[in-house]
Amino acid sequence: MTIKAGLIRCQQTEDYCPATTCFTNAREGKGGLEETGPVEIIALNTCGGCSGKKAISRAMTMKERGAEIIIFASCILRGTPGYIDYKCPFGKKLKKLVEEKTSLEVIEWTH
Repeated sequence: MTIKAGLIRCQQTEDYCPATTCFTNAREGKGGLEETGPVEIIALNTCGGCSGKKAISRAMTMKERGAEIIIFASCILRGTPGYIDYKCPFGKKLKKLVEEKTSLEVIEWTH
């Protein structure tokens, strides 16, 4: 049985990153999902822009719609794709708040 996941990405990266590597790694259980195994992404949204507070309500909605875990795309906590290399200054706090408010595990990266 495949785990259902909600994927949250940085709004600042959506102009140049189509999230294809995030989707591939989720489907194949690679990168940050090696321990979890393959997951089905049932929802995709951004953090809402800096400071990312919309990520919390969006993760809660994802849970209401069936997400069993939340995945932060690598652009949030790793600052990838590599040519950008800018980690979200609010990322760790967002992860903690999303976990507290949803009671779901947050995977920190995809690739």
